[in-house]
Amino acid sequence: MVACLLALLSPPQPSLQLNPLFSDNMVLQRSMAVPIFGTAGPGQSVTVSIANQTQTTKAGDDGKWLLRLAPLEAGGPYEEIVRAPGSSITVKNVMIGEVWVCSGQSNMERPEYLADDLAQAQDQADPGIRMFTVAKVSREQPGSEVRGTWIPSSKTTVGAFSAVGLAFGREIRTHLNVPVGLIQASWGGTHAEAWTSREALAANARLKPIVDAYRDETRDFTEKNQAFHEELHKWVASRSDKGNEGHLQGWAQPHVYETDWKPEKLPGTVDTMEPQEEGKPFDGAVWFRRTFEMPEAWEGKALKLELGPIQDYDDTYVNGTKVGMTKEVNPDPLKQGRSYRVSPGIPVHGTNTIAIRVFAAQGACGFAGLPEEMRIGPMDGDPSAAIPLAGSWYEKIERKVDTTDQAPHMPLGPGSPSAPGGPFNGMIAPLIPFGIKGFIWYQGEANTSQAAQYRVLFPTLIRDWRQKWGQADLPFYFVQLANFHPRQDEPSDSEWAELRESQAAALRLPHTGMAVAIDLGDPATIHPTNKREVGRRLSLIALSRDYGIHGVWSGPEYQNMIPAGNAVRVFFRHAEDGFKINDGRPLTGFAIAGQDQKFYWATAKVQGTAILVSSPSVPNPVAVRYGWADNPDCNLYNVGGLPAVPFRTDTWPKSEIK
Repeated sequence: MVACLLALLSPPQPSLQLNPLFSDNMVLQRSMAVPIFGTAGPGQSVTVSIANQTQTTKAGDDGKWLLRLAPLEAGGPYEEIVRAPGSSITVKNVMIGEVWVCSGQSNMERPEYLADDLAQAQDQADPGIRMFTVAKVSREQPGSEVRGTWIPSSKTTVGAFSAVGLAFGREIRTHLNVPVGLIQASWGGTHAEAWTSREALAANARLKPIVDAYRDETRDFTEKNQAFHEELHKWVASRSDKGNEGHLQGWAQPHVYETDWKPEKLPGTVDTMEPQEEGKPFDGAVWFRRTFEMPEAWEGKALKLELGPIQDYDDTYVNGTKVGMTKEVNPDPLKQGRSYRVSPGIPVHGTNTIAIRVFAAQGACGFAGLPEEMRIGPMDGDPSAAIPLAGSWYEKIERKVDTTDQAPHMPLGPGSPSAPGGPFNGMIAPLIPFGIKGFIWYQGEANTSQAAQYRVLFPTLIRDWRQKWGQADLPFYFVQLANFHPRQDEPSDSEWAELRESQAAALRLPHTGMAVAIDLGDPATIHPTNKREVGRRLSLIALSRDYGIHGVWSGPEYQNMIPAGNAVRVFFRHAEDGFKINDGRPLTGFAIAGQDQKFYWATAKVQGTAILVSSPSVPNPVAVRYGWADNPDCNLYNVGGLPAVPFRTDTWPKSEIK
């Protein structure tokens, strides 16, 4: 009796748990002592079995345990069985292969369904490529777990993959014929300091002011945050929906004259429907319409209309009858996928019309989900038999909201994606020490106004991650900023060029590599759609440097220059086999200056293994720049087809503009 009472009074023992990274469909890194970790009861024995080997360890006093498997060869699928007294966990469909962490901001996060090769990616979908997308979390202290699941690539899932990560992984998979795991941990608009541990920032005299300023900023965060939400409430109220004028004009009805409606491809937003001031997103009310043909077998059945997340609020009609809506009382409509019941009798056999009114008070207006999330079919039917609704729609503006009144600025503080070390603590620290091959990184847009600081910050981030993983030689390959903004007619200073220079300076660290994207951007958007080539260029570095598949992996890189009378001769690395002008024009993108520091466009010619640069306006040149602009017109490549790295030979802080 006493023993029973003591058992009832004793606290329950923690159950056996694996870190969420160790879940169905995962990929483990081959050819290394792979760490497996989780929690159990203090002192409990934990056994892990996979691929004909078994390893055992004991949980510590805090319940945490970690063991390392003997190196595994590529292959699978396997089952991983984890046991502790009284419990066991089976992880299914485990593959052994190559694992890379894909991190940065929005151009790494950007999903495949927004890239220009979605149809091709769907056709090439390969379950041997899996992605774990880390949920966005910013923490004040390092976390121990992330949220997410491993998803094998398939025609229906590949649209949600990081487009750059997918392209990189596809090349690794193609050349090595081994499974590839991609851990995608990125967050649009984030600064590099947010991805660096706070201790690493504080330990560097040049970067410690970032941490000090954050602490000063957050001392009265509670009061600032309360004031912010009060102002935000007033601002949103001033932009609230004023009424459904389109419905009064009959836009929900089946028979509408659509000649003045514009075609649109969904999912997507209406940002490009008409020119927006300074690239601001469209805010207001927009209608979307399309038809679908309902099979006779569905007649008399209730249907499920699925539309994915919508930004922000919607009224949805089928044949003029409202079937669902999401209104401004919803605190976060973007997280809610729309799924509406369509009563029997509303749709009929034959042609039916779906009309959706979307109202956005702030940010982009439109459909934010995946193509496969837009469909209609019987409520109790097989989802795979539903009619897809992604693709061609028509749209028409009901009204625009004044965008001149800017939203109040959210204060910097706990939970903010801009908090120094915040995303690192929430999204990178919990991955450690998961076994990986290396990192690919696409970030920098958020730091363009701090190029000098980035020259210190970026190498600090790289060293920090390597030190946290306990591997000083982990490969770290990154994308240099693409071209962006309108093209300038004359040589000028450029924050984007300076940031690119700071990125390139990180190549002094061992086991780093840079994919140049100076020809892959779009002057109108910070999110160019050609992500396949970005990922391919990253893969060329890894294939050559890490996998022994040797080939051209870098474009021409400035080495030195030698005066040649009234010209200069510029020499490059990674151009030993010669140069290539990509578009058949004369060489462009070179500017030259004398001691007066005034730059002029230059004539550039290939001369053997060098480029001869001159200008009649500069009789005694002392400095050369190439591709030195936000969006330069430059066309120098090597014979491997990779673009030259933008550079300058001077260190002048500012140049006079002629």
